[in-house]
Amino acid sequence: MKTLSLGYSLCPNDTFIFYALVHKKIPLEGLSFTKRLEDVETLNRLASRNALDITKISFHAFAHLRNHYALLRSGGALGKGCGPLVVARQGFTAIDLHRQRIAIPGEGTTAFLLLRLYDPGIQNIVVMPFDQIMQSVQQGTTDIGLIIHESRFTYQHFGLQKVLDLGDWWEQYTGYPIPLGGIIIRRHLYKNLSYLVEEKIRQSIRYAQMHPEEPHEYIRRHAQEIEESVIRQHIDLYVNEYSLDIGTDGEQAIRFLFAEAERKGLIPRSGYDIF
Repeated sequence: MKTLSLGYSLCPNDTFIFYALVHKKIPLEGLSFTKRLEDVETLNRLASRNALDITKISFHAFAHLRNHYALLRSGGALGKGCGPLVVARQGFTAIDLHRQRIAIPGEGTTAFLLLRLYDPGIQNIVVMPFDQIMQSVQQGTTDIGLIIHESRFTYQHFGLQKVLDLGDWWEQYTGYPIPLGGIIIRRHLYKNLSYLVEEKIRQSIRYAQMHPEEPHEYIRRHAQEIEESVIRQHIDLYVNEYSLDIGTDGEQAIRFLFAEAERKGLIPRSGYDIF
């Protein structure tokens, strides 16, 4: 029996994806997993310390860890129409990002990397948990918020308006799906275990898709936003064909993201490929 530490987020897409795996609803073929559920920025920090064998990670954070981890083809968050949003209070017309206090969900998030690709001169940032950003903007503690996850479905409830869709910008700029987060495995495990782990993740996704009500309580228990319609929208948006396999265009999207970020000095160059 090979026991692996597994990190994934509290977000509905991740708890949906990994429900069957961690609850042994599928045959694990000699594998066992010790799970750790955290917000993605915490998972990014844990991976930076090589603390997990397998983990969900922001692609921005993965860019710094390619010498220690390799990407798995399944379980990730890529897609179209699902990118981070920049929001402000209703009636807010000044969109000079250099002059505004911008709340971001973490410097290691792909959302922040995309924002800096859009405007490398951004500096006036305030880091906070993603689920506190909308309230911060609403109350005027910050001027603009960079929102991710289920916040894209609820920002209007806080009296906020969208001023920039970084997903739309990325798709128009590149033609690729937007790579937000992936599942990575420690490189010394990759050669022997990657195919098996990838297939177990695929089986876990298919199980949840075939039995959508079964993981419901598990998903809801961990979700930051418990409104049923938001949970469903979140899963429908972020669990897609790229979750089963990133595909050729997904690979190209990730490599293009890293190449652009390297060219602009936003991430270090690496001698390692994504796999």
